[in-house]
Amino acid sequence: MGAPRRDRRVLITPEGVALELSLAGRGERLIAFAIDLALIAAGITVFYFVAESFAVRGGTTAAARTAALFAAFLVRNGYFLHFELAWRGRTPGKRFVGLRVIDRSGGELTPGAILARNLIREAEFFLPLSLFLSLDSDAGTWRQLALGGWAALAASLPLWSRERLRAGDLIAGTGVIALPGRRLSPDLTMPPAPAARPRTFVFTGAQLAKYGAFELQVLEEILRRPDDEAAGRLLADVCGRICRRIGWRETVPPGEARRFLTDFYAAERDDLERGKLYGKLRADKNSPAR
Repeated sequence: MGAPRRDRRVLITPEGVALELSLAGRGERLIAFAIDLALIAAGITVFYFVAESFAVRGGTTAAARTAALFAAFLVRNGYFLHFELAWRGRTPGKRFVGLRVIDRSGGELTPGAILARNLIREAEFFLPLSLFLSLDSDAGTWRQLALGGWAALAASLPLWSRERLRAGDLIAGTGVIALPGRRLSPDLTMPPAPAARPRTFVFTGAQLAKYGAFELQVLEEILRRPDDEAAGRLLADVCGRICRRIGWRETVPPGEARRFLTDFYAAERDDLERGKLYGKLRADKNSPAR
């Protein structure tokens, strides 16, 4: 009765805007992890055959297997670290399913958090699984059950965790959200009349470069809210934050906050669409133009 839904989470951005995000589903995380494991297995297989060919050409089998195990360790850890750092919290599996790793406190996803969550994966999943698969038939039953239970318990943590977090997420302060495909709604600045309203506020390219497509979508949602007292306070607060970030030196009158944000929205949208034509897309304020 009245309990919060567990598939949604409210995240407060550094600009003070509350965003309702969708938590990644258990099935979605499983599919993404399975895709990543398949790609990792393909890479490890290549290293294994290279090591075997080394053994055939005169190297010792023990040295070849040791090299293969070390290469497997580098591949599976380097895979997650590389892609989540380069793709800002996304691996090929997460990208295919539509998931992303975020900072649960609402800040920027730092390299330290990515490193922590992925190193914990080695202890919670790959290490017990490797030990379990390396056991021979003479290993005791309790040892087999302990290692198998260790891997199963760690892997099943997102199934019963409140926010579907694994141990690495709990330690690193991260989470995984779903990113549904979406497009910008019709341009807010398109007037019903043939003539367009002249813009009161004009912005430079350096000022527009402070934000990206994600922030533009957030601003669009704010501007679409009906006019009331709460919306007026929110518009004034967001206007002040944007002015401070872009270095706007002029004073925006309290009654002009909506017009300022509408003009900024129109200029930002034009700048992003123009840059997209030349292959320069800013996903968010933390992403460099490409």
